[in-house]
Formats: sequence, C-alpha cells, structure tokens
Amino acid sequence: MCCPLAWAAPGASEKAAVALAERGAQFVREHGKAEMIAKINGKDAQFNHGALYLAMRDLNGITIAHPTTALIGKDLLDVPDADGKPFRREMLALAKGKGHGWVDYKFRNPSTGKVQAKSTYVLRVGDVALEAGIYKP
Repeated sequence: MCCPLAWAAPGASEKAAVALAERGAQFVREHGKAEMIAKINGKDAQFNHGALYLAMRDLNGITIAHPTTALIGKDLLDVPDADGKPFRREMLALAKGKGHGWVDYKFRNPSTGKVQAKSTYVLRVGDVALEAGIYKP
C-alpha cells in the first residue's frame, strides 16, 4: 500500500484521486459496502487525506458516506454548484452510464473559504458510486 501522505498534499493530483477511488473500490469488493461506509464516515486515514477524501453515493443520489456526516442521508442532486451547474446529477449519470470518469464544477474550498474549480472522479462499484475530488489551482 502506498503511503497516504502522497495524497495529502494541498495540490493533490488527478492520479491520486483515481488511486484513492480505486483503492476504495477494492476495499468494497474485499470487505463489503458497510465496512467502507464506516471507514469513510469515521474519517479513516486510509480514505481521508484532508482536501482529498472518499465519499459514497447510492444510485438514487443519496449521500450514504461522507467525512462531513451532516451530508449523510441527504439528496443533494438538485443543489447546484456556484455557477448553477447540477454537478451531482452529472456524477450520478456518469456512475449509471459509463461507470467512471470526471466531473468538473465549482465549489467552496473549506481550507481557503473561496469558490474554486474542482474535479471529482466518480467510480461505480456495484450499486454505489465512490467519489474523490481535487481542487484545481
């Protein structure tokens, strides 16, 4: 297993986001969805590296695992980004269709408090989608 610090850097790369999602998918296949949910919600260091973290959404659009526990159980599909883009709907469509890929949108970066460009890698695993996003400079 690669060291988590490779993903903790402020300018986390697309490669790191893909690797985190793939590692999460492998974990789901080996240990099950319930254990992955517990790891994500518990902010386990294996899947939470500060600005780069793993989240999970079901294929109906409900957030079922997130380090920000207030989001769990919420349907945020119709909440747009700062420019009005329904980016979560795009993530869900990608998960249901191709099964993986990137979605670009604008979001408030919690470390800076500023709205910034963000890209999230979406990877479907069974009946859920794993998401790992990075803020762009």
